[in-house]
Amino acid sequence: MKKNYYQKMAFLGMLLLTLLGFQKYSEKSPETFPKVEFISESLHLKSLSDFDPNDLDEDQWQKLGFSEKQTATILKYKKIVGGKFLSKEQFKKCFAVSEEKYSQLSSFILLPETNSEAKENSGFKSYEKKSLNISRKFNPDQLSQNDWENLGFSEKQAAAIMKYKNYLGGSFVSKEKFKECFIINEENYAKLESYLILPEKTPADTKSGKSNSIKSKTLQTSFDPNTLDVNGWIALGFSEKQANVIVNYRDKNLKGSFKTLEDIKNCFVISSEKFEELKPFIRLNPSTMAKNSDEKKPEFKQEKTDFSKIDLNSITFKQLLEFGLDEKSAGSMIGFRKKLGGFMTKEQILETYNIDKELVQKLLSIAPLDNSKVERHTLVDAPEEWLKNHPYFKYSADKIIYYRITNPDDKKIWKFLKTKPEYEARMRLYLK
Repeated sequence: MKKNYYQKMAFLGMLLLTLLGFQKYSEKSPETFPKVEFISESLHLKSLSDFDPNDLDEDQWQKLGFSEKQTATILKYKKIVGGKFLSKEQFKKCFAVSEEKYSQLSSFILLPETNSEAKENSGFKSYEKKSLNISRKFNPDQLSQNDWENLGFSEKQAAAIMKYKNYLGGSFVSKEKFKECFIINEENYAKLESYLILPEKTPADTKSGKSNSIKSKTLQTSFDPNTLDVNGWIALGFSEKQANVIVNYRDKNLKGSFKTLEDIKNCFVISSEKFEELKPFIRLNPSTMAKNSDEKKPEFKQEKTDFSKIDLNSITFKQLLEFGLDEKSAGSMIGFRKKLGGFMTKEQILETYNIDKELVQKLLSIAPLDNSKVERHTLVDAPEEWLKNHPYFKYSADKIIYYRITNPDDKKIWKFLKTKPEYEARMRLYLK
């Protein structure tokens, strides 16, 4: 009896203590936790100066407070948008640049605010607010790139103005033509106009538009095409690239000299219109023609290739030189074709490194492509050597060889490979 009594009393005591403890806990005010604040590295604004994000390298981005990973993301994003940030708006969209970071840097970035403003500025740094320094009247034809920079234009703008002058044939001709230079906006032209020593209007007999249009003052005397170097052809109104093609054509294809007017006419970069302009002034001097014992033989005459009938998968190195490509471009194109086993599409040709894309684009518009003889396989039966050597397959070759042992089915192998869509598209060009 006593034992049961004491057990009951002990239980009631414990219950009472529990109730008292709960009451005291419930009366306590809730504890407040300290506020968590994230500390971010911020730059002292005084240490910042105006900058163009297109000019920064990896180290410079990190000095602005970005981590190594953020820097890599920014540089990769720049490549994705075309290798150059066009505006602040575009830069801000990079997810590695936080709102806080952007607001800190924004006022120092030398870029237009929006993409539309960037297009109006033609991609050049006209947003740098430089005033033009003009003290006297001048003939713009006589200014060098350095002179344009001293006037207040940026290096790229000055280079663009010089390029435009060359495009016109070495002279701006008139204020009207000068105003058409896309890098000179309305505001700058208004400041320059009264200082320009140029006629107001373009003379009626002046041909517009192309760098290879020849002005009558250039051809006041005759010339020997066999004594002209690259600069000589440029002086006649050709671009530097065209001049190099002409000299290369004369020295390599024609073995050192033009023998007839037809030889000159057959050069790819000399149009029929151009040839007719040159023709009255051309003087072929026998003493400057390269000596060749076979010179008079009919088979020595250069035959102009009809490139509309030449298959791009069989065109030769020599024919590419004849078309106007230099040895580097021609060699790269032939080499890439050999590695691929043949081109399947014309677009592949433009992916070739070290080629003159402008000339190659012209070739693609003329010459056909026959891919019927190009080697193709399935993933299951493709030879191991072919997979390991083909530019499109070699990085996935080991996986393909491994997966097809237990899964001899192309669809299943593709699932296991999980390649990027653009890589898969290129690989499928060479599959049955």
